[in-house]
Amino acid sequence: MFQSFFGLREQPFGVTPDPRYLYLGPGHREALASLIYGLEANRGFLALIAKPGMGKTTLLFHLLERFHDTARTAFVFQTQCNSREFMRFLLSELGLESQETDFVRMHEQFNRCLVQEARAGRKFLIVVDEAQNLDASVLETVRLLSDFETPKSKLVQIILAGQPQLADKLASPELSQLRQRVSSVIGLHPLSVSETGMFIEHRLKVAGYTGALPLFKADATALICELSEGTPREINNYCFNSMSLAFAMKKRQVDTAMVHEVASDLDIQRLVTQRGRKGTSMRTAMATSGVEDPVNFATLRNLDPAAVEESSPDGLSPAEAVKYLRSVTRLLKSWESSINDPSSRRPM
Repeated sequence: MFQSFFGLREQPFGVTPDPRYLYLGPGHREALASLIYGLEANRGFLALIAKPGMGKTTLLFHLLERFHDTARTAFVFQTQCNSREFMRFLLSELGLESQETDFVRMHEQFNRCLVQEARAGRKFLIVVDEAQNLDASVLETVRLLSDFETPKSKLVQIILAGQPQLADKLASPELSQLRQRVSSVIGLHPLSVSETGMFIEHRLKVAGYTGALPLFKADATALICELSEGTPREINNYCFNSMSLAFAMKKRQVDTAMVHEVASDLDIQRLVTQRGRKGTSMRTAMATSGVEDPVNFATLRNLDPAAVEESSPDGLSPAEAVKYLRSVTRLLKSWESSINDPSSRRPM
């Protein structure tokens, strides 16, 4: 799209976890070092926990590349599953295609693979991404995998990666045995303004940018850091859209005005607020305006539709809902009067 305009070989702010684009700032470098140390020390279980978009998966892919020649690795990301399905996903990732459905037999097949790798002097590394989605029973199955060991060392190293909900699960009493086996819990923190600038520069450099001027002005970078709250995935979104706008305007640098315009376009809250207003129920609107509800809404549903057809509660503000309620109340009173007054009834 804009690659040739800015002199880029490729898109620098993509959405895939390409290890080449991993920016190892202080926080990510420390997390990576902790993971490597834990694996080399045969600690068994490690946990990597961070908010969405912080670069967990990219960091894990980088880690797997590092151990590619010295370990048998498996990356499991299908975590909406039961224990039997998890074992099948794991065996598939290990290249052990099997139609076996018996859980015990799958466990035996996995054990044979472990022993084979141990005899070859290779590590065995399993990464479970999005582990916060795993049911407690499946997490218990993962724990049992770590029981394969010799008197001197663990035969398998397991990294559980996920969002903060994973920490909540690990802290629950029913998973106390698993929590006790997690030797290190590693986190990732948002990027600072200076780190955001280096993050952007790193990705542009990998993509081939050699311009004389910084593609993002310093104040634009600071604004992107503020809007994204230092989250790498959000930084990528703002950078991609800002560069797209700069390209459309034939500008060689991204400034704060462009970032502000992109922020406005990406502000989904303006749509949610508008939709929420349209979906405001009369009862909710009255609650926010301090007006009591004198009408039984179940009764209102039985009113003649023609009588209220022109007055729909959808899309009303609280004040408009109150006005609408009053009109419906008048209709209701009129309807009740017609029931009580035989002379006003329609002839049969």
